Amino acid sequence: MIPFIDLTRQHAGLRTELLAAMARVLDRSQFILGDEGRALEHEVAVACGVRHAVGVASGTDALRLALVALDVGPGDEVLTPAFSFVASASTIVMAGATPVFVDIDPATYTLDVPAAERALTPRTRAIIPVHLYGHPAPMDAIVALARRHGLAVLEDAAQAIGATWAGKPVGNWGDAACVSFYPTKNVGACGDGGMVLTDRDDVAERLRRLRHHGDGGRYRHVELGYSSRLDELQAAVLRVKLERLGEWTERRRRVAARYRELLTDLPLGLPVERRQARHVYHLFTVRHAQRDALAKALTDLGVGTAVHYPLTVPNQPLFGGDERRFPEAWRAAREVLSLPCFAELTDAEVDAVAAAVRKACERI
Repeated sequence: MIPFIDLTRQHAGLRTELLAAMARVLDRSQFILGDEGRALEHEVAVACGVRHAVGVASGTDALRLALVALDVGPGDEVLTPAFSFVASASTIVMAGATPVFVDIDPATYTLDVPAAERALTPRTRAIIPVHLYGHPAPMDAIVALARRHGLAVLEDAAQAIGATWAGKPVGNWGDAACVSFYPTKNVGACGDGGMVLTDRDDVAERLRRLRHHGDGGRYRHVELGYSSRLDELQAAVLRVKLERLGEWTERRRRVAARYRELLTDLPLGLPVERRQARHVYHLFTVRHAQRDALAKALTDLGVGTAVHYPLTVPNQPLFGGDERRFPEAWRAAREVLSLPCFAELTDAEVDAVAAAVRKACERI
């Protein structure tokens, strides 16, 4: 069986360095808001070209705290894609605001900018573009829209660290951006973790306060805050992995290029990479009208797959909306299928996956 993802391969190659990094933390025995976390924040900020990076407990917390730090709250509306992981919208509710769903570009699965403009109301306060699967949203157009209407821009870069749009790193375009270090991400922790990126001093200062119980000084709590710190063990692990991000991204891109070469003549929708984009292929996601049959055929042929995502966000039970108002998101949820695409995948496995996809397409 060729697995959809296999973190054991990654960790086998890094075992000595990871254990040494963890031992360094154990020797210091400072586990919260220490040197490893500060060093990681600096390294991520440099890598993403921003002034501040603030570590938090998860990518979801990054979105939630960033919204609060941007003064988004009750009475506000926030535009967000109708096709994404649920946290792109649930965190808006956590902040007390209302998500307003927007359809997607069917080629890149990112926010459709004309649809976003049509969704604006006097209550719109912010936009959350999602760089889904590792392909950047069209940030120049989104920022221009936001500036015309006085809106905050919060990038959901959970799946896209290292991606660029028009030569500029994601995370560097809006008022703030959020990164996830969930284990299967392109840079993943051995547990949960997240980070907020920003060039704004006021936002960074408030984020550091919010993540630590609203602390404005030792045992002086100046606002309602949270317990949402990126711990030192995870920071130490992530520092080891961040050093490999460049080579891992290039490998993912080579895997994607090989898939595209081998699958181009099949009745599949293949990932698109816009001219301005540098896709980091967190996921290599194809489309097929008989997605479920294709997935079953690939399982029978020994290839692991996954569906990201089987429901639109407005059709999640949490929201219970009318997903047919968002036809491109609705179609994507019924057609997308992700193939194995990780840095440790061998050339032979890539070719075997492609051969299996060809056989599966012939069967259905």
